Amino acid sequence: MRYMIIVKATSASEAGVMPDAEVFSQMADYHEQLVKADVLVDAGGLQPSDKGWRIAWRGGRKSVVDGPFAEAKELIAGYTIINVASREEALEWASRFPNPLMSDSEIEIRQMFELDDFEQGEAIQRFRDMGVGGA
Repeated sequence: MRYMIIVKATSASEAGVMPDAEVFSQMADYHEQLVKADVLVDAGGLQPSDKGWRIAWRGGRKSVVDGPFAEAKELIAGYTIINVASREEALEWASRFPNPLMSDSEIEIRQMFELDDFEQGEAIQRFRDMGVGGA
């Protein structure tokens, strides 16, 4: 079971304020523990939304909207993906996640879909062949 630990953005992270060395040290320690437990899939931080864009489809038409985006609390500043045996194990690991911003902050944990969760067919097999989607 794969879970994504989502670090929610703040006005500081959206302004490009980088975490201090202590935060990086705590995050490195935590992620080293994940590696040693063989549950880390991937992790990373995201640039502020003013360096990104959104693509929206409305009424069959596609449009591109450049950042920044208004609500920092609705944005993602970073993520960690873990692969564990149960929801309980995911909760245990997420509970050990250090405060990512050393101020008021929030993480969100979401279970990721696996290819077995979908009706099997040619398209799902194509994803398996590509090695994505938890294949």
